[in-house]
Order: sequence, then structure tokens, then C-alpha cells
Amino acid sequence: MPYFVYILASKRNGTLYIGVTNDLARRISEHKAKLIPGFTRQYDVTLLVYFEAFESVLEARAREHTLKRWRRAWKLKLIEDLNPNWRDLSDELNTLAT
Repeated sequence: MPYFVYILASKRNGTLYIGVTNDLARRISEHKAKLIPGFTRQYDVTLLVYFEAFESVLEARAREHTLKRWRRAWKLKLIEDLNPNWRDLSDELNTLAT
């Protein structure tokens, strides 16, 4: 089962959130529906702008921890290198699941 580290944004260059999950499509839908109280609901952080897949939860959590310690400029560069238009990648999750 793959594990995912993901970055959500409120808008281009907006508020960022980094999380980890084993079901990216479900987790993103929870964020978008604002089902979970907390940071993402409070700051309207719902755009999936970056994600990575890992084979183990330990690898995913280690990467999440690393990214959370990065400077903001490094996070923005990571996003822009892969997703320069800050598209919401959640539409592409359906193709991952199939």
C-alpha cells in the first residue's frame, strides 16, 4: 500500500499545509469538504499542489518531517518545479486509483 506526502495551498504562494496519508483521494476530499476541524479548515487550505508516493509509512513520515522543517522558499520552489501553474492536482487522483 503506498503512502503519500502532500502539500495543500490556499492559493498560489498562499498558506501551505504538509500532511501524510495512505489514501490520498479520501484525505483530500476530507480537506475539501472541511470535515476535519483544524488548520486546513480554519485557513481554507484545499488545493492539492504537490504530492509524493512512498512504499512505507516510515519513509513518508520522514519526508513529511523533512519538508516541514524546510524554509518556505524551498517549499515554493519544490511546488513550482513540478507544478508551475499551481494547478489543483486532486483531479488527477482518479487516474492514480485506477
